[in-house]
Amino acid sequence: MRDQYRITITSFEGSHHYTLTQLMRRFLAATAAVLGVLFVGGFISIYFLSSELYSLKKFQDQIKNENIALLAEQERLQASVEEKAAALSVMGEELDSIELMMGLKPGAEDELYERLDTASQTVQEKRYMLTSIPSGYPLEETKVTSFFGMRKHPVLGKMKLHGGADLRASIGTPVFATADGVVEWAGMHESGLGRMVKLSHNFGFSTVYGHLDKTTISVGDYVRQGDVIGYSGNTGLSSAPHLHYEVRHLHRRLAPRAFMEWSLENYDVLFTKEERIKWDSLAKALKKQMALPERRWSQLAPALPATSS
Repeated sequence: MRDQYRITITSFEGSHHYTLTQLMRRFLAATAAVLGVLFVGGFISIYFLSSELYSLKKFQDQIKNENIALLAEQERLQASVEEKAAALSVMGEELDSIELMMGLKPGAEDELYERLDTASQTVQEKRYMLTSIPSGYPLEETKVTSFFGMRKHPVLGKMKLHGGADLRASIGTPVFATADGVVEWAGMHESGLGRMVKLSHNFGFSTVYGHLDKTTISVGDYVRQGDVIGYSGNTGLSSAPHLHYEVRHLHRRLAPRAFMEWSLENYDVLFTKEERIKWDSLAKALKKQMALPERRWSQLAPALPATSS
């Protein structure tokens, strides 16, 4: 067996002779084999990667088609909701007309304060309502920074009902009760209002004071309108120091602006802006309540004996 090979390369410059040993030949053969394996492996890898890419593209197309179907379903549902809302609106208008014809509902031209007949109320009755029902601002100096209604929550960043009014107040500003009542809650609350006070008032009303720094009252205490119940702060889900103030009736949140503007000089404003409360029934009950002590006293007081001169 030959151990070496001679290779001759001839050019115009002459002939050149090279010797290729068997070891070098084996090395070159092994290198060629490795390169061949790498080539075949690369080809197989590219084949499988192409298959995976094709599968991913099919999956992407499937997701795209599903998204198109979901968007179409969403548009169908939106159209259905709008159709039902329009039908409900028509039904509501028809119901209003029926109630108006039957006399169950006042006409739009009838102002609420005329039906309440505030002119027949005495000054004493009006003052009692103004102290029993939330009236005036809970702060001495007030600047409303956010009113009642839907808004983008400053902390959560999503649309949410703002159930009260935000009043600008630095930390430590005194907060006053807006009506006579009893303390239902005083302390930290899990609703996001932080340190909170809730007062329960007459005729089903209540008020809430949120994001307080500290409170000066405790549950069960009776407070009068104008009493300091705490100091404003920045507790709970709050982006800056302020007071969150709510007015509720039968656990239903009401827009507090009309209540804050309500006063003896501006007495009719509340009844014309807040029509979801039966003010006439409330006023009649109040009139009876204020007349009751005098009638009971006249019934229960013993007759005085006659005196001789």
